[in-house]
Amino acid sequence: MLKRLDKIRFRGHKRDEFLDLAESPNASDTECGDEIPVKIPRTSLRENDELRDPAGPGTINMASGVQDFNRTESDRLNEIKGHLEIALLEKHFLQEELRKLREETNAETLKQELEKERQRRLELEQKVNEILKTRTEELPTTQQPSKPPTQVNGTDKRSQMMCSRVQKWFYDKFGEYVEDFRFQPEENTVETEEPLSARRLTENMRRLKRGAKPVTNFVKNLSALSDWYSVYTSAIAFIIYMNAVWHGWAIPMFLFLAILRLSLNYLIARGWRIQWSIVPEVSEPIEPPKEDLTVSEKFQLVLDVAQKAQNLFGKMADILEKIKNLFMWVQPEITQKLYIVLWAAFIASCFFPYRIIGLAMGLYAGIKFFLIDFIFKRCPRLRAKYDTPYIIWTNLPTDPQLKERSNATVSRRVQTASSRSYVGLGAPTGVNKDEDSSRFHTTKRGNFHEVFNLSENERPLAVCENGWRCCLINRDKKMPTDYIRNGVLYVTENYLCFESSKSGSSKRNKVIKLTEITDIQKYKVLSVLPGSGMGISVSTPSTQKPLVFGAMVHRDEAFETIFNQYMKITSAASNSES
Repeated sequence: MLKRLDKIRFRGHKRDEFLDLAESPNASDTECGDEIPVKIPRTSLRENDELRDPAGPGTINMASGVQDFNRTESDRLNEIKGHLEIALLEKHFLQEELRKLREETNAETLKQELEKERQRRLELEQKVNEILKTRTEELPTTQQPSKPPTQVNGTDKRSQMMCSRVQKWFYDKFGEYVEDFRFQPEENTVETEEPLSARRLTENMRRLKRGAKPVTNFVKNLSALSDWYSVYTSAIAFIIYMNAVWHGWAIPMFLFLAILRLSLNYLIARGWRIQWSIVPEVSEPIEPPKEDLTVSEKFQLVLDVAQKAQNLFGKMADILEKIKNLFMWVQPEITQKLYIVLWAAFIASCFFPYRIIGLAMGLYAGIKFFLIDFIFKRCPRLRAKYDTPYIIWTNLPTDPQLKERSNATVSRRVQTASSRSYVGLGAPTGVNKDEDSSRFHTTKRGNFHEVFNLSENERPLAVCENGWRCCLINRDKKMPTDYIRNGVLYVTENYLCFESSKSGSSKRNKVIKLTEITDIQKYKVLSVLPGSGMGISVSTPSTQKPLVFGAMVHRDEAFETIFNQYMKITSAASNSES
């Protein structure tokens, strides 16, 4: 009897009954979902007969206990399988992160390049030494005077001696300068890049901050003069500047200010304590550098530096793109104003003397800097109507904004074409326009706004009326039922909505506000999933690790829609704030 029980206990299920993630078809909708079909084995009559003991009917209770034990074993195996799937995905994520880190800090290639540079330097040193040796050997032969083939008298000898002395004196005095003018091939030296180091990174950031401090202080003082932070200082500066411009002393005044500043810097370097600033300086606490950093601290430091560099490069790119679009006639009405101003300046420079032009430009700059800008900063509506340079700069588009406009025009054309075709078909009688349009924005469980607890105005965009099938991978969760969810993804004007396909409460649905998204990127999970494993990773402040919407067949279309709507919302928010 015990042998039979052991045989039943450790018999288990066949491997064919468990669907493996790597062997599943690509087109299945529940591949990444949490609805994994569980097959509970049924005991046959023959097995029930084997479980019965000949001693009597009391052994039937024991057989039912064995069946319950088999059911609990199947549940445990399903739970273990879910954890294995989680471990497989986490392993893939970690391998991707490790690959990126190796590409960024490839020490082996740096060592090989360093060895090559060393060999090149040794070869160049050998060539230089050989050239110097040949020159030193040639110099004594050239300095020795050639012996005349025939006998000469005393005067010829004296003249030859004088010529040799003059040549020797000339070479001693000017030979070094003559050697400097010798043409030599340019040496291509390649600077070796330093490996990534957290200590070096923090040091460079502090150096950059200290180096940019004088420039930032100068800009702050200029803005304080324009804002009349100190009334007396701004009034004195305005009177001195306008008087200097009127008498033609603007350039000497700026040169004198530069000399004065250098003199003050000399006294400060000698130990004098001289601090002159319109805006009071705020002393920031200096953090002592940490000697040993953990891996998490180093990673967080790299992320902070990357975020600052990303924002800085983004601002610089916006400025350069606006300047490029200004000169490339992207906005013809804006570039036309610049074109007219340049023609007017050219004609004025041809007919008027430079003194009058300089006086007019200096007076305009002073009045604009001290008076007009002060009024415009205090009155934003007046600035938005009459400040021409500000209006031109704010209306200049960047390349992402141009791309967004082109996509918006295409989507509008598609919507107008679809609306015309729908109106041509005709709507049924007794149904108004709002009710007819709301029929297209319902999900499997009911109305869209009721499923996600949103307002009635929030409806899916025309591109994703039926949504995109995908699986939500939440890496912050550790349970299989919460780690992977199968469902449909929608995009509205203000939200990113994920509807779980598992029946139950709406708590399993996910709603993300577009303005709360900090980063969105294309991502590849596993190639065995539908859509070749293509997905989208979305980062929010409420999640430690980014949410991944994987197994998307139409990944590129979804990414473009989400990104364009995100840019539209953020640009509208920034314009409203300004």
